[in-house]
Amino acid sequence: VKKSQENINSRLALVMKSGKFTLGYKTCLKTLRSGKAKLVIISNNCPPVRKSEIEYYAMLAKTGVHHYSGNNVDLGTACGKYYRVCVLAITDPGDSDIIKSMPQE
Repeated sequence: VKKSQENINSRLALVMKSGKFTLGYKTCLKTLRSGKAKLVIISNNCPPVRKSEIEYYAMLAKTGVHHYSGNNVDLGTACGKYYRVCVLAITDPGDSDIIKSMPQE
């Protein structure tokens, strides 16, 4: 698990530098509704109702969902932010191959 975690973290860092993304629950839902999201990442301590709502929207938008193995503090750190991130949607991966590398559900 540790290895894949580092992989995702380095890819996330690349997305943060070169790509486009939205952080947060509300903006991710907006992105999913407009069909712009390529991949959604959810932290492991996201509230279940919220998680299932995001998954439902992602299913409708045919967008991949990745369950991040760390909590929202870890996800925030992986994004290079100093705050907690529960949900993040990647709209443009930039130079990163994060979307191809994720195992499709």
